[in-house]
Amino acid sequence: MAVNNVVDATFKTEVLENSLPTVVDFWAEWCGPCRMMAPVITALSERYAGKINFFKMDTDQNPETAQNAQITGIPCCIVYKNGEEVGRIVGYRAEDSFAEELDKLNL
Repeated sequence: MAVNNVVDATFKTEVLENSLPTVVDFWAEWCGPCRMMAPVITALSERYAGKINFFKMDTDQNPETAQNAQITGIPCCIVYKNGEEVGRIVGYRAEDSFAEELDKLNL
């Protein structure tokens, strides 16, 4: 499953109103650890296909949502369920470590 981009204008409908739990990877082009997370997020989107949706949001291009989500450091992945934040994973994580964090949330 592909990881789609989400922008300020589509955040509400694609993330908050999504019927599935959703992970949003807040990142920026200049961020080295963010680039390291990209293949992890792709792998996780395949691992959890049909169970969790994954999106990427460029914080430089979408400052409104990043500010509303109180993003203070990137990479920052926020897990949403039923329109509410239920988890936050800040910094680089290997795939299995990230998966453990997701599994703890009982999505």
